[in-house]
Amino acid sequence: MGVGGFMGAAMVMPMVRFAVDPILQADAAGDMNELTALSDLTEEPQAFSLTYEVEDGWVTQTMEDTVWAYLSGDEVIALSPTCTHLGCTVNFGGDENNPDQFFCPCHFGRFEIDGTNVPGTPPTEPLHRYDTEIRDGVIYVGRPQPQQ
Repeated sequence: MGVGGFMGAAMVMPMVRFAVDPILQADAAGDMNELTALSDLTEEPQAFSLTYEVEDGWVTQTMEDTVWAYLSGDEVIALSPTCTHLGCTVNFGGDENNPDQFFCPCHFGRFEIDGTNVPGTPPTEPLHRYDTEIRDGVIYVGRPQPQQ
């Protein structure tokens, strides 16, 4: 019975490996995607379109996102436009009473220019921030991560 089990496992394991392998592969979390030229940035946040590919099992899809990016001194800040309250989309300067903040029109959430949530508004955490790299004058971003 032991030999039969061993032989059965030897036949089934390659099929299981074939089926599960794409799931076990490292995803694109560490990949950096081109956003824009460093010279395009100013000290005021601007919306940039980000196009990247995602592999999901055996299927590769092209995705599009928006990234709010700006310069803070010599540092590139890249923020997600997704409100951390309920996932609506925030815009910079969308509230005429607070033109220097990110604003979520759905539930009146507000965020400071660095993505920090304004106390007393619905969001309970800051906007997520993209990892950034600069190579040859071009800004690359990874995936957005929660801010500490």
